[in-house]
Amino acid sequence: MSPRLIAVGLALAALAGCGSTHGRATLWVTRDRGARVVLVRHVPAGLTAMQALDRVAKISTRYGGRYVQSIDGVAGSLTGRHDWFYFVNGYEADRSASEYRLHPGDVEWWDFRDWSYALRQQVVVGAFPEPFLHGWDGKRLPGRVVYSNPRDRASAEHLASLLHASATRGAGAAPAKANTLVLVSGADGQRPSLVARQRPQDGAGDPVRFRFAGDAAWLASHLTFARFRYEVGG
Repeated sequence: MSPRLIAVGLALAALAGCGSTHGRATLWVTRDRGARVVLVRHVPAGLTAMQALDRVAKISTRYGGRYVQSIDGVAGSLTGRHDWFYFVNGYEADRSASEYRLHPGDVEWWDFRDWSYALRQQVVVGAFPEPFLHGWDGKRLPGRVVYSNPRDRASAEHLASLLHASATRGAGAAPAKANTLVLVSGADGQRPSLVARQRPQDGAGDPVRFRFAGDAAWLASHLTFARFRYEVGG
């Protein structure tokens, strides 16, 4: 299946005090795996993900208010095999939205999708450069950018500085638990591609391995733009 595209905000400020209730988070609502952007809003940090959503949209809930049934009249359906899924900083949430409290810089993302495609998706790339910048639940893992082509060294080091990571050529020594961006040189004219993986047993807050195929200099220059198109997918 061809990956869907989403226009996403990438200029995410690295706000101090991850555990603070000051500052703000970003909230996205989309449909069909990010193909259609419904709304983008900023919300105060310190709210639960549910409270933040309730501030910017009309929602209904189920299971005692723990799960979202509908957003602005669009409702999940067992027969229609569609539902609302939510992610924080690219991670599929491991708890109810009423239990996750937003930290400064977090990206809360709700997507209405066909769950017959993949009922569970551990991590998505649409929120990149998360989770490098803000991690999960206020805790950020070390990061590294790995390159093999010597010509990519300057771009890898630039990316590492933007991602609060270190750059290494080849596999090299790495922390036992680190988010990793592997740069693979693409052919001239190749469309850039970014995919993300976790081990099957991993979940929210665990390391993510990204693989970018394309021009590393191009990625480094586009990372700081306010809006960008990226592939959403595994």
